[in-house]
Amino acid sequence: MTAKTWLIRTLLASCLVATSSAGAQSRITFSPTRQHPSDLEVGGDLLHVPPGQTRFITYEDLLTLPQDTYRVTDDANCTPPATLSGISLEKLPALLNAAPTAHMVTALCDDNYKANYPAAYFKNHHPILVLRINGQPPDKWPLAEGNASMGPYMISHPTFKAAYKILAHTDEPQIPWGVIRIDFRNEPTVYTPITPTSTDPAIHQGFAIAQQNCFRCHNQGTEGGTKSHMTFTTIGRIASTNPTLFDRYILNPTAINPRSQMAASPTYDAPTLAALRAYFTTFAEAPK
Repeated sequence: MTAKTWLIRTLLASCLVATSSAGAQSRITFSPTRQHPSDLEVGGDLLHVPPGQTRFITYEDLLTLPQDTYRVTDDANCTPPATLSGISLEKLPALLNAAPTAHMVTALCDDNYKANYPAAYFKNHHPILVLRINGQPPDKWPLAEGNASMGPYMISHPTFKAAYKILAHTDEPQIPWGVIRIDFRNEPTVYTPITPTSTDPAIHQGFAIAQQNCFRCHNQGTEGGTKSHMTFTTIGRIASTNPTLFDRYILNPTAINPRSQMAASPTYDAPTLAALRAYFTTFAEAPK
C-alpha cells in the first residue's frame, strides 16, 4: 500500500458526511479514542474501519444529525411522561457509515447489558437513540433505579405496542439506559450461535423467547450480553440436570439468589417453562 493510499483510507476512517432531512450537510468526526465520557462508542461492521476496531463520536456531533421528537407516555424509564428527542435507530447505520449488510443495531450498556434491534423490531417499534429529555442533555436527566445516571444515552420509542406473543411471553420493549456503545451488525451472524438446528416446535418457541429476553444478559461465545456472567451453555446444564431449579429461578430469581438482578417472569406458565428448558438443554454438554 502506498503512503498516499494509506492517507486516503485513514481520512475516510476518521470522517464521514451526514445529510440532514433539510438537505444540509454536517461533518461527523470519528475519533479513535474517547475524549469525553459522553462520547458514543461505535463498532461492528463499519466502512473504512478495520475489523475489531471502534470509533467515538461526540454528543455535540450527534446533535447535528436528523432527529425526531415524541411525547412519550408509556416508557417505564420516564415517569412522569416526558418529551424525548433523538435519532432514529433504524436510520443510524446509514448516518454513521455502517457496512451495507450491517442493518442490525445492538446497544451495549455500562453494566454489559446488551439490547438487540433486528429488522422486525425496527418495523414494529421505531426506536430512537435519545439525546434529550424535556430538552435537557444527559447530565440533567432524571436518575434511574439506585440513583444511577440514565446517561450518557438511552433508547426509547414514540409508543410501544406488543407485536407478538409466544406462549406466555409477550413482546417486550427494549429500552436500556446507560448506553455507551452502538454496534452495527449482520443479523444472522449475531443470532447464529443461539439458533437451534432442531425442528422441534417447542425448542423454536424457547429460542424465540430467549432471543429477545435472555440474550440481553447471557452470552454464547462472543455474542450476547455479559451482565450475568452466565453463558447459554451453563444455563443449559442447569436446565438438563436440575429442571426444578431452572423453573424456580425464572419465575422468581431473588427467591433463589437475593443478589440476583434478573427480572422475574412470574407469568410464565408450564408450557413456556417447558419450551425454555427444551431449548436451553440443547446447549448442555454431552455427558463425559
